[in-house]
Amino acid sequence: MLFKKKKELEPAKREIPEGLFVKCESCGEMLYKTVLEKNFLVCPKCNYHFRANVEIYKKLLLDSGDFKEAIASHLESDDPLEFPEYRAKLKQAKESTGLKEAAIAGVGTMGGFEIVLFLTDFRFLGGSMGSVYGEIFYRACETARDRKLPLISVTSSGGGARMHEGIFSLMQMVKTTIGVEILNENKIPFISVVCDPTMGGVMASFASLGDINIAEPGALLGFAGPRVIEQTIKQTLPPGFQRSEFLMQKGFLDMVVSRKEMKGTLIKLLSYLGAKNG
Repeated sequence: MLFKKKKELEPAKREIPEGLFVKCESCGEMLYKTVLEKNFLVCPKCNYHFRANVEIYKKLLLDSGDFKEAIASHLESDDPLEFPEYRAKLKQAKESTGLKEAAIAGVGTMGGFEIVLFLTDFRFLGGSMGSVYGEIFYRACETARDRKLPLISVTSSGGGARMHEGIFSLMQMVKTTIGVEILNENKIPFISVVCDPTMGGVMASFASLGDINIAEPGALLGFAGPRVIEQTIKQTLPPGFQRSEFLMQKGFLDMVVSRKEMKGTLIKLLSYLGAKNG
């Protein structure tokens, strides 16, 4: 046969491996996942900040990329109210994230300064605050007081107070606030970094009580969400309402800092606050 069929002459199509690209939620640019991860999940084209997990923040902020020692890492949430499906949701969250809780804390160094670092992870039930989350923050405050180290918290807790634990969760708003007051009484610096999203009982307690309050660009911050507020007051909210830049204009924040510049900014603040070398 002199001629091959057209189909046989066409080169085989190369399949693109699934998960190789990530589409930017802001500008729509298709980004290599590996490039995005090396850029700490910040779009190199438009500076959009994707939500980052605790492992990324540890690598970004800590000199060694991890804690020198963890705080209350053995604690795990229980189901005090026997809330429907709560145990199953906890199990799924632990398996998918490799975490025991939505919050972790530990002692590490940043730019040579020894600090206590508290981190939350949105992947774990929306980063919501239950009794163990609150206990970890409180113990982080105690550690900072006992060792006279600055405390830096980085929150991504869109779930606010965890409804599955009812009043036990709401009590953590008081406990974490008392933790901040312990720092105040002992003149221990507390820097709060709020990321997208930090909402509800977390924002209404310790996350807004820093001696210095910093936010990442474009982060959604507040108590109730914009949709709920609009439905409640029956009014259209102004553009950018509850985003970092809007709150900065209203005096609610001290700084809005890009993730890539966060470590350098925090190191400068630690030096101004008289932090000690690790």
